[in-house]
Amino acid sequence: MKSTLLSRRDLDFLLFEWLRVDELTQRPRFADHSHDTFTGVLDLCEQLAERYFAPHNKKSDAHEPTFDGEKVTVIPEVKEAWEAFAAADLLAMGMDAELGGAQLPATVAQAAFAWISAANLATSGYLMLTIANANLLAEFGTAEQIDRFVRPMLAGRFSGTMALSETQAGSSLADITTRAEPRDDGTYRLFGSKMWISGAEHEITENIVNLVLAKIPGGPPGTKGISLFVVPKYLVAEDGSVGERNDVVLAGLNHKMGQRGITNTVLNFGEGVFNPGGEPGAVGYLVGEPHRGITYMFRMMNEARLGVGMGAVALGYTGYLKSVKYARERPQGRPVTAKDPATPQVPIIEHADVKRMLLAQKSYVEGALALALYCARLVDLGDNQDLLDILTPVAKSWPSQWCLEANSLAIQVHGGYGYTREYDVEQHYRDNRLNPIHEGTHGIQSVDLLGRKVTQRGGASLRAVGGALAATVAAAGECGGEAASLAEELDARWQRLVAVTTAMFGSGDIEAAMANSVVYLEAFGHVVIAWMWLEQFLAAEGRTGDFYDGKRQAARFFYRYELPKVGPQLDLLDSLDRTTLEMRPTWF
Repeated sequence: MKSTLLSRRDLDFLLFEWLRVDELTQRPRFADHSHDTFTGVLDLCEQLAERYFAPHNKKSDAHEPTFDGEKVTVIPEVKEAWEAFAAADLLAMGMDAELGGAQLPATVAQAAFAWISAANLATSGYLMLTIANANLLAEFGTAEQIDRFVRPMLAGRFSGTMALSETQAGSSLADITTRAEPRDDGTYRLFGSKMWISGAEHEITENIVNLVLAKIPGGPPGTKGISLFVVPKYLVAEDGSVGERNDVVLAGLNHKMGQRGITNTVLNFGEGVFNPGGEPGAVGYLVGEPHRGITYMFRMMNEARLGVGMGAVALGYTGYLKSVKYARERPQGRPVTAKDPATPQVPIIEHADVKRMLLAQKSYVEGALALALYCARLVDLGDNQDLLDILTPVAKSWPSQWCLEANSLAIQVHGGYGYTREYDVEQHYRDNRLNPIHEGTHGIQSVDLLGRKVTQRGGASLRAVGGALAATVAAAGECGGEAASLAEELDARWQRLVAVTTAMFGSGDIEAAMANSVVYLEAFGHVVIAWMWLEQFLAAEGRTGDFYDGKRQAARFFYRYELPKVGPQLDLLDSLDRTTLEMRPTWF
């Protein structure tokens, strides 16, 4: 029986037939691996997802964590899933061998972890944050910090978080007020509060390693004065044993519309609750150099952005597969040409509009999965940072928007059943609705794309996309036929996008250029996904069977139904429209 979490056939196609990840084993870092080890970890994660993560997805949604003023209670199945994943040594699957890691390619690790996200995004959040936390400290932490915090996280004893936002600052990190006062012993004492911190209080692990942004008094203003600190829930002794409670207090839990199974917290630092009579402040350890916290944190933030994008893909994908299954099994209505009401009903998958909704979902989720894995492969190759930089906001935001739309269509395919709790798709939609906000809203990603990535290093990143896309267009041109026709359309859209981008910045009216940055992000994303579909179309060239025919048809759908939407968006951008700028608050 085929899984309704993800399509293993699609993953194999993307990994081995398109991206050819087997070739990565020729690189020294991955030389100990083979096709068998890659398929083995995919098999293992699929099995863990089905056995430990999927079964409690609805239960953790219905019974979210509770706080009685002293202790947070999480359903036991979450801890069981954590321990199963940790026991399989998967927390370190992408880490260096010297840390006990398996040094798997990021492409394979991301594909494998997608099974976990599709099964239970909330529980997978504890894992994703811990892995990203460990990766940051492994790169920027001291040897002592790695021994005290990273190794226990990779062993599954500790979990990790990222503590950035504050109530009064939101996403404007320049306005955070949490402060870190230095002490003579080289440690710091932190005072302040953090909001919307996922996974920062629970009893799943022995300890929780919080990575906290704070300002050292006397530092530069704004983001240039922000430093990064390790602030554990419990202090850790030199021998690695867990010691006394640090002065980190849970002020309360936030209650979200989705992903309810992972705690979302308000943390207070330095209230003196756990060290009455002692020196006030939460003990923190500086990561790297003072005032470079944002630089370090972007290591984790960018990894988390790609992780959020993949999580959105996973939810969109499982919703799509479940709606396909439902459409095959649900008889209703007759063909429009059937005049006799006594004729048998047909499965709704036979109806044109249901096919449209299923094709739209397929084009969104399979296109987005391709982009997510393409970005992971860029990480593995490590030779085109410009391209990875500019694709990161797209890989986060596009799936968060359009795989959410896939979830909406999955509900629609189910009809009235779709918005009932008896079926999974309503929860998938609620869970996925958080991803357009997690790790930066569409607005933040669009400013990053248009305001920074497009212009950075003299437009190097934009040229990197153009060069990679042009190579695909050229390959399709050599292939001829339908592939060449799709390539011509893609190239025309890309050239128009570049021309509009040049005109926007050449106008000198930066305010107007940036006013519709979200429109730019969406148009850019659609062109990128069209590129991903042309890549898949070429990978399927000359191959026969339902799977490949389905790939080709989904590519056609995206080019005929979705890519044309870019035209009016580029027209709007080219006009430097000021409607939003000229709107006055009093007119609302």
